[in-house]
Amino acid sequence: MDADPFATHRVENQPPPFEPADLWALDPLLRLLVELHGADWARERLAAYGALAGGEILALSWEAERDRPRLRTHDRFGHRIDRVEYHPAYHRIMQLAVEHGLSNLPWREPRPGAEVARAALVYLHHQAEAGTNCPITMSFAGYPVLARDPFFGEWTTKLLVPAYDPSERPIAEKAGITLGMGMTEKQGGSDVRANSTRAEPLADGRSYRLIGHKWFFSAPMSDGFLVLAQAPGGLSCFLLPRWLENGARNAIRIQRLKDKVGNRSNASSEVEFEGALAYRVGEEGRGVATILEMVALTRIDCALGAAAEMRMALAQAVHHARHRKAFGRRLIDQPLMRAVLADLALEWMAALAFALRIVAWRERAADDGKAAKLARLGIPVAKYWLCKRAPAFVNEAQECLGGAGYVEESLLARLYREAPLNSIWEGCGNIQCLDVLRVLEREPEALPIWLETAGGQDPDPLAERLLDALPGIAEAALRDPAQARRLSEALALLMQAQLLRRLGERDPRLAEAAAAFAASRLGQARAGAFGCLPENADLEAGLALVLPPA
Repeated sequence: MDADPFATHRVENQPPPFEPADLWALDPLLRLLVELHGADWARERLAAYGALAGGEILALSWEAERDRPRLRTHDRFGHRIDRVEYHPAYHRIMQLAVEHGLSNLPWREPRPGAEVARAALVYLHHQAEAGTNCPITMSFAGYPVLARDPFFGEWTTKLLVPAYDPSERPIAEKAGITLGMGMTEKQGGSDVRANSTRAEPLADGRSYRLIGHKWFFSAPMSDGFLVLAQAPGGLSCFLLPRWLENGARNAIRIQRLKDKVGNRSNASSEVEFEGALAYRVGEEGRGVATILEMVALTRIDCALGAAAEMRMALAQAVHHARHRKAFGRRLIDQPLMRAVLADLALEWMAALAFALRIVAWRERAADDGKAAKLARLGIPVAKYWLCKRAPAFVNEAQECLGGAGYVEESLLARLYREAPLNSIWEGCGNIQCLDVLRVLEREPEALPIWLETAGGQDPDPLAERLLDALPGIAEAALRDPAQARRLSEALALLMQAQLLRRLGERDPRLAEAAAAFAASRLGQARAGAFGCLPENADLEAGLALVLPPA
């Protein structure tokens, strides 16, 4: 007789927990790319952070995501405090990220491969928790903008300190600091030249009073913010401190927090400036050019974030498919499921290879004119294409779990809400494609360099047709911007195919994956949905690099 006569069922045919997982040890492609791009000296750091990301950070992320930031505009006595309160898990995640160099490693320890090493850290972090990437990215990207001017010496010195201090006080009293950013306004959105916030100069020639608003003001508990406002000489960039040197709060009024679809652990806000004190960064009228240096770096992090979301979504799907049975066989042994997972693996590999190649080009840009042109063209191309692919990718991975992937207990549900954000932040898809056109208009030699790099000495036969067609596609897009998406996609696919092909020279599994990627993305077998690989495609090549055998 059953021990419990009222038992209705036993739990079976369910996968074991995925976490804790060592995200570095589970990712041979990441390890290969880190070595290829000269960052192998950071292997121990990356190994340590990979274990943290898939362990403590992933565990904390559920609390930081579930207990959203809360805005308190006033204290109980009626004083205005404009405070956003976070769950302690958020602060612990931020502490781990800052202490491990995600916000400053290349600036603090400049050496070959440092930007690639930091990018790999961000990729590992984003797989576990995306919301904290916002202040981490903006602190990293804001540093070089401020470092050009000795006036901001105290700010840049403290941005380099690997210490996280969420206390509310002036930066003179803190060891380490973080940065936020505010560009868009209600009437303009991406058209920042339509900004109406005024910057009224003070007598010292460097200080201004800001009067106006920002519709999206991210990470409002940061110590300072790079913002755009209209000065007498035109749209200009300013550093806006949250606390003044005398210990008073700056006149930044948080009106409300955005109720976002995802990215819930991070606070995004609407603010008004009531004569807030700010310091000009760069020349008056050069605000867009000044802040674009920061934006280029934040856009790279968006592309890295898309690759990271693909990676974690795929890892979740493969883990589930290995342990779940249907119709008498494991899901991963079902031919159609295996084709879907293999196709997703190809997409993820190409995304990660592309994102880290962009970082490597940008890192060499100051000393290598060719790399500089590839980076300037590649950043908007990668931002557009990788971030555009991530939502469909995550949804496909979610479908591999069926209904179990559509409940909030599943990490896939969070990734599904998170995936569209990277394509929206730092300029939506159309903005990126228009930036591709601007690069080609200003530097027409960038296209031949791209084609030479994507073609190589011995171009893939499947790529030759696109190589031949691309100058015409570019000419048509320059003539008619409605064709800019077509151009950006072609540039991305061609480069991704070439990067995988070159990786295949180092690993036979990648050679097979590269052939399958080219056949399914550049050949006649191309289809609109994942899982439509050519009949002779090697399904094992990509899957072998996702997770080690169970």
